[in-house]
Amino acid sequence: MTVHPDTTPLVTPVPEAEAAVVRRGGLGLGGAFRIAWRAIVGTPLRSMLTALGVIIGVAAVVALTAIGQGSTAGVTRNLEALGTNLLTVQSARGRPGGSLVRGGPRQTITVEDAEALATAFGDRVVGVAPTVQSSVQAKVGSSNTQVTVVGTWPPYETVRNSPVERGAYFTQADVEGRKRTAVIGAQVVADLFTDGSDPIGQKIRLNGVSFTVVGVLPDKGNSGFGNANSQVLIPLSTYTQRFARTNSAGGQPTVNNVYLQAARKDDLSQLQSDVTELLAARHEQTDPENLDFQVQNQADALASLNSVTGTLTLLVGAIAGISLLVGGIGIMNIMLVSVTERTREIGIRKALGAKPRDILTQFLVEAALLSVGGGLIGLALGIGAAYIGNAFGISPVFSPTPILVAFAFSALVGLFFGYYPAARAARLDPVDSLRYE
Repeated sequence: MTVHPDTTPLVTPVPEAEAAVVRRGGLGLGGAFRIAWRAIVGTPLRSMLTALGVIIGVAAVVALTAIGQGSTAGVTRNLEALGTNLLTVQSARGRPGGSLVRGGPRQTITVEDAEALATAFGDRVVGVAPTVQSSVQAKVGSSNTQVTVVGTWPPYETVRNSPVERGAYFTQADVEGRKRTAVIGAQVVADLFTDGSDPIGQKIRLNGVSFTVVGVLPDKGNSGFGNANSQVLIPLSTYTQRFARTNSAGGQPTVNNVYLQAARKDDLSQLQSDVTELLAARHEQTDPENLDFQVQNQADALASLNSVTGTLTLLVGAIAGISLLVGGIGIMNIMLVSVTERTREIGIRKALGAKPRDILTQFLVEAALLSVGGGLIGLALGIGAAYIGNAFGISPVFSPTPILVAFAFSALVGLFFGYYPAARAARLDPVDSLRYE
């Protein structure tokens, strides 16, 4: 019986075409790419696990920054939806003049203050709208619901960016005559006019007091600043006559807030200073650190909120970026194992004439392919994961900068952590490599 010797090669043979290229002076990038690609696709599971850290890191950075920027954009939209170029005057909190008592800080801003502001700055503001509000029971027939009744002036429509969808606002004549007219929100319509009838001209009872509906507000959704759809707007004078009323120390009816919309955005800061000066004089207060009121600038509030959300976005993005470093370490570990496993292959390539730079290039290209491929997969997963924010009312905003930074960082991580294994492979002695078992 004839016994045939085992001719199975100990290592994967080097293709003749590659051997010829090596003998002519080196593989070059194209040859290194082909060898690296075969090594990656030859062990798909290990290659995927090697790139997993990079995939998770890039996906996390892209998704979290998109959701963070979407949250910032949402906050900006919500504030701007409440009115632009806006100043808000309210009682001070935590100060001597606005000390906390049962029911909140003592109210110090009066209707007369609002009238003085409208008179003094009429040429510099689009409108002035004081507001006072409380929760009451609304009823139409057998239907009833809890609503927020807001007493205000007609300029509220413009100042608070709250136009009617149907009908009209109450007028200045309604304010002066203490008319019982009302503008109601979309949720109020849905809760009380269940038969689908047009509420314009119909009666609605607020804590037993009958009002005529003159306007309906559009559906404003959930703005994050209370449910505007459950509001009922009525003349301020009617509110102070028919509902709970608080008075200042001087006996004047007070309001929760006074909103002023500046005619020009670049006048907002100066207007804020002038309003503060006028009210300080009216309230006979000289210490700017202990005023019994505060004037808030919408632009400053928006900048502060954007700064906070921007910092949080940067923080979570940096934390997610740690995954990229972990992924890079994973690439280095697997590449070191790969160098050990392919020691005889490296020895054969060197015996055929491959130079150390060819081996270095081959393994660097392999590491770069793993990291770049992982980065691309991570980008796709991150963009898809960012849309999860829609379930929480946050529309993701994708900016090219964090995407490019995450992708570039993933590629650099692969090259950085792939260099040591590649350099180790390039330094192997061909004789020792051929004897490696």
